[in-house]
Amino acid sequence: MTQKFDVVVIGAGPGGYVAAIKAAQLGLKTACIEKYQGKDGKVALGGTCLNVGCIPSKALLDSSWKYHEAKEGFAVHGIEAKGVTIDVPAMVARKNTIIKNLTGGVAGLFKANGVTLLEGHGKLLAGKQVEVTGTDGKTQVVEAAHVIIASGSKPVEIPPAPVDQDVIVDSTGALEFQSVPKKLGVIGAGVIGLELGSVWARLGAEVTVLEAMDKFLAAADEQIAKEAQKTLTKQGLDIRLGARVTATEVKKKQVTVTFTDANGEQKMTFDKLIVAVGRRPVTTDLLAADSGVDLDERGFIFVNDQCETSVPGVYAIGDVVRGMMLAHKASEEGVMVAERIAGHKAQMNYDLIPSVIYTHPEIAWVGKTEQQLKAEGIAVNVGTFPFAASGRAMAANDTGGLVKVIADANTDRVLGVHVIGPSAAELVQQGAIGMEFGTSAEDLGMMVFSHPTLSEALHEAALAVNGGAIHIANRKKR
Repeated sequence: MTQKFDVVVIGAGPGGYVAAIKAAQLGLKTACIEKYQGKDGKVALGGTCLNVGCIPSKALLDSSWKYHEAKEGFAVHGIEAKGVTIDVPAMVARKNTIIKNLTGGVAGLFKANGVTLLEGHGKLLAGKQVEVTGTDGKTQVVEAAHVIIASGSKPVEIPPAPVDQDVIVDSTGALEFQSVPKKLGVIGAGVIGLELGSVWARLGAEVTVLEAMDKFLAAADEQIAKEAQKTLTKQGLDIRLGARVTATEVKKKQVTVTFTDANGEQKMTFDKLIVAVGRRPVTTDLLAADSGVDLDERGFIFVNDQCETSVPGVYAIGDVVRGMMLAHKASEEGVMVAERIAGHKAQMNYDLIPSVIYTHPEIAWVGKTEQQLKAEGIAVNVGTFPFAASGRAMAANDTGGLVKVIADANTDRVLGVHVIGPSAAELVQQGAIGMEFGTSAEDLGMMVFSHPTLSEALHEAALAVNGGAIHIANRKKR
């Protein structure tokens, strides 16, 4: 007998599992399909984010930063630490434990909320039927009143650097190194490349980052990107812009990379090479020819602002649709869709999705960049405040970077908050909260911020927008 559900979700990543839980909480009979298998051979929930993305990379970033601090940052505090070493297998094992705990937690949430887990590969058929091919190869078809596609994304592969997950690896393989490579190459100076490059550079690798674009972090505010490039270079990342990889050759557990830049053809040899040139949507064997769901010219599932596809009752969310490939964007789309299926009014604000790069210092932003606003012809006032003038940052010996607040010159409404520095992600989220309620720079400046805190840097930057900063010289008088 065919199983029938109110909602069937294909994919249990940050978009899919959140959508499934929310739908179940709203009283809808819900099933979620997942095929990814963890290291133990069992189906693991959480998608790329929990298993081979956001969470494991942050575990390694935190571990590697603590090692770096112990070696380089303790002396200024009067702490003597000699002979500090890193046990890479133990560091990776800790990362794996965190993954197991979190994926197990999602399974527990499914059980607690009454979500039915269907293990296997999901394929949308006509008439909102979904074929599930189990890990044992057996198939079943389930019926749904509503289907949410949340199949996620996977690393982009490039012909000049075929991944073997040994010498040439993608972002997944880069989380599994059992020793520190002496020389590490990274193709791509985006979020993933910079984070993973930072991990292994802190542990002693000589890291070279090859970026095809001529501009560093083009999506970020130019002032922040310039500061980031300077800081990361000082930390040991050799960032080569305008460097296009044309070939690789693996020989005796090393890889020689051929690339072209402003100086012509170059060759470099590495012990490991990470390919981190972006991600693409997973749509392989996802849609039957008669499913009715359309893809756009880039291979993403076409949806409107409410994540509705071309088939009524079929939705798509997360990395498989337009917009930024971010776990928190996927999760909130999942909540929105579940709410709308349940008959509630819900809508995403796509203008205020924060972006974060978890290097040290962190790089984060929400809203528009100064260059975007200038291109749109919008007059702005800008306020900045350096962490070098923050008492809390001084106490923590973490004074690199700045906070930047951009406001409309006519209305004073905050249009962007950009940070490079300690706890940048948390500070930007404060800005996002204010911007969601239409805050002005004056509003932020009139709030009382705890002292001493890093948050005061946001306060001072907001004050600086209109020439009212207290703890730095104002460029303009009020």
